[in-house]
Amino acid sequence: MLTGPAVDKLREATRGTEYEGRLYIVGGVVRDEVMGRPTTEDIDIVLEGNALELAQFLYDRGVSEHKPVTYPRFGTAMITVEGHSVELVSARKESYVPTSRKPEVELAGLYDDVLRRDFTINTLLENLHSGEILDLTGKAVEDIRRRIIRTPTDPEKTFHEDPLRMLRAVRFAVRLGFEIEYETWQAVLRNAHRLVIVSMERIRDEFVKILLSDDPARGIRMLKESGL
Repeated sequence: MLTGPAVDKLREATRGTEYEGRLYIVGGVVRDEVMGRPTTEDIDIVLEGNALELAQFLYDRGVSEHKPVTYPRFGTAMITVEGHSVELVSARKESYVPTSRKPEVELAGLYDDVLRRDFTINTLLENLHSGEILDLTGKAVEDIRRRIIRTPTDPEKTFHEDPLRMLRAVRFAVRLGFEIEYETWQAVLRNAHRLVIVSMERIRDEFVKILLSDDPARGIRMLKESGL
């Protein structure tokens, strides 16, 4: 079970409430826990319900160090707990228009929520209270074992909708020492040109993370070979 000042405080604050058993840690921290790696990721928590109400509940209880920063369109809220950024997310589905990476969203279940995420290795869920880990795609644990990067759904659709994920594929590959799975890599090659719809600031952030990885030279080669 994940532990730490922020996670422990969130767990205790919601124990015995309507939220007990309904909150799931998702993303990089769960992946790193399964891999036995120290994590530098922020904490993301998803629930089937209203994340904005959860954020207000945590603020009213004195758990959050500031008023929640909310994004009602996306059903998300940001709080800070014990100095750590915590994103609270209402489980959702997303749809995109070709000219933008900003999705239209609708509330959904946990399974739909993990399918909208970038790569299988980032879809693991850990119940905040029980510590149970869910692999709803049936692929995440196996892909971590095989050390591969692939999307939870059709990579062509994944990268066409949000081209920034192609840079993230390279970043995770060089950070973790993984390979990008063949079909996923082919989709990168076909969609590299769509990076033009992403803001330069977001591109810069991913590029800097590639440069700061353990193998930046490999990252640069992959960016060149892919056309990114």
